[in-house]
Amino acid sequence: MLKVFITGASSGIGWALAEYYAAQGAQLGLSARRADLLQRLAASWPGQVICYPLDVTDAAALRAAGDDFIARLGAPDIVIANAGVSVGTLTECADDLEAIRRVMDVNFFGMAATFSPFIAAMRQAGGGRLVGIASLAGIRGLPGAEAYSASKAAAISYLESLRLELRASAIKVVTICPGYIRTPMTEGNPFPMPFLMPADVAARRFARAIARGSSYSVIPWQMGVVAKLLRLLPNSLYDRLFAAAPRKPRRALPP
Repeated sequence: MLKVFITGASSGIGWALAEYYAAQGAQLGLSARRADLLQRLAASWPGQVICYPLDVTDAAALRAAGDDFIARLGAPDIVIANAGVSVGTLTECADDLEAIRRVMDVNFFGMAATFSPFIAAMRQAGGGRLVGIASLAGIRGLPGAEAYSASKAAAISYLESLRLELRASAIKVVTICPGYIRTPMTEGNPFPMPFLMPADVAARRFARAIARGSSYSVIPWQMGVVAKLLRLLPNSLYDRLFAAAPRKPRRALPP
């Protein structure tokens, strides 16, 4: 029986992945800040879900959750570091500095804190998948998204480093860079979102990439073509094309 641990499971991609794996009969450890929504998932899949209400920036809480999951079910087959936050930020605004710190802590540090409790047990068990949900926003910096773009660029590089560290083991590190997925995170985007994909469709495609152990996947594939083109653009052309791009709204993030 498949054993899967997912962070950020209370909405969006995390919720869709939880439902997908639950429908496959998997045993799930689900983490998020909103305990009530985790309990709703647990009620939908009785006997399959262990809830861990926590903040992924709390490494001690994640360590305790990981230890508990391993004690109950053994080493997971798949760990998905999905928790993330997104908000428009401007470095010139002093009030945004805390939001910048929060985005980096959740999107980057939270990923490392998610994987850390499980690696030794997965090595001993003979392998598994560590899956990081990055973003195409990490390919090139977007205006008004200093924190989000930086956090996802950090996640992509971190996952690549981790993949190299674990290459000699049977643990595969999977980097998934989604394009636009219809979730609460994208609801407030005041700009067109090409190739927008429903979360349940995205979850099925993510799961296929995870099963293959793909080192790097862009989903949907059309956005992968866009990403390759963006990488090739010289700075002068990129700057002219994107300097006036619409910004994600600025707002306060919960502490």
